[in-house]
Amino acid sequence: MHYISTRGDSRNSIQRTFTEILLGGLAPDGGLYLPESYLQITRVELDRWRGLSYADLAFAVLSKFIDDIPPADLAALVGKTYTAEVYCNGRAGSLASDIAPIRWLEPGLALLELSNGPTLAFKDMAMQLLGNLFEYVLAKKGEEINILGATSGDTGSAAEYAMRGKHGLRVFMLSPHDRMSAFQRAQMYSLQDANIYNIAVRGMFDDAQDIVKAVSNDLAFKEKYRIGAVNSINWARVAAQVVYYFKGYLAVTKSSDEQVDFAVPSGNFGNICAGHIARMMGLPIGRLVMATNENDVLDEFFRTGVYRPRSTAETRTTSSPSMDISKASNFERFVFDLVGRDPALIRQLWTKIDAGGSFDLSGMPCFADLPSFGFVSGKSTHADRLRTIRQTFEKYGVMVDTHTADGLKVALEMRMPERSMVVLETALPAKFEETIIEALGRQPERPARFVGIENLPQRVKVMDVSVDEVKRYIAHQIDVRS
Repeated sequence: MHYISTRGDSRNSIQRTFTEILLGGLAPDGGLYLPESYLQITRVELDRWRGLSYADLAFAVLSKFIDDIPPADLAALVGKTYTAEVYCNGRAGSLASDIAPIRWLEPGLALLELSNGPTLAFKDMAMQLLGNLFEYVLAKKGEEINILGATSGDTGSAAEYAMRGKHGLRVFMLSPHDRMSAFQRAQMYSLQDANIYNIAVRGMFDDAQDIVKAVSNDLAFKEKYRIGAVNSINWARVAAQVVYYFKGYLAVTKSSDEQVDFAVPSGNFGNICAGHIARMMGLPIGRLVMATNENDVLDEFFRTGVYRPRSTAETRTTSSPSMDISKASNFERFVFDLVGRDPALIRQLWTKIDAGGSFDLSGMPCFADLPSFGFVSGKSTHADRLRTIRQTFEKYGVMVDTHTADGLKVALEMRMPERSMVVLETALPAKFEETIIEALGRQPERPARFVGIENLPQRVKVMDVSVDEVKRYIAHQIDVRS
């Protein structure tokens, strides 16, 4: 399996293997990596995968993307990652088969529970594997790496918990200052591990993400300080997320001839991009239902063909903060497929985006083909979130977090009677306590290990939105410890 850049001509650029792109994030030309082609899954394979443990299913799916790690080593890595101890939230008697379970709300409507990992968010499903992959590849190469990432809430804690204490790894994580929930901040900033560095920038997530991309595009700095990525610009993150679409599909169907719809709260487009890739591989997904919050740039595109990222001033702070994003990195991967994998057109479109502009595909033939990709979209507001949280608790006795509520609200609007709708649960309610109290008048339960986490000492460096200041900080921390 070879990988190409969304902005590079595969005929004239170097094709890379999985382990060659694992550590780097962005391609040298500023694009994102994707497989040269999507290997197809047959109905016979799907039938054979029914009943597999999550680790065995992950091995089967990831083997389609990874052929430069010996199969025995890959099996050991996924077996080490996907265990009941890590992903079942300490539930006594849990089995590996309980990883990413389906919770039926009613016939035809289910939640895919992805938030039982170490940081109570779906990001753990991929990040724990990424940590083990990084450690494995670095040990083989005898190298070290410095991870640079940006988070709107959950990626940061998932990355830090996956990488803490790992040999040969440091993590520098940017987050928007005072724009995450108190729980999210405490999860990250209370870590005292020597290889974890938190940087809070006085801006929005998009500002932090732009800094990460700017640093990654400085090839000299990137090479000198061995900068890698854990954001969903990293292909391995997306590949690992593809697995749980297969798990969800197999769990709610009896026959591989059935179709299933998936509803996905979307911020940086990585989660639903994994669903797109699963569908392109042949998983019988009928529709991918994308939900945004008030920051509805992506919903606007799927309705109109216009992609117009907002400025920091226009990006709203909401009660589903992990979706407070107006410039979705992984969207480039989908548009690459939408426009027929034309890298010259992608370079043209993203030159406009990188300059602060927009583009309009509504008049192009590719936009007329959009329905064939199965996407539909909708949006949710704070009032919608409160209503959905309240109604879900009253009707089903199930408490959902604010982001899952966004997905559920749009899913109910888009639901079709002839097939099941699976809503991807993205976090546990405990991470957004303030809004749960507002909606239900009661506190959500939290695992014992997180009780009082907000009162622990916190360690974070607050900075202005400055690429140069972040570079100086990273260089100083690496140099003084080398």
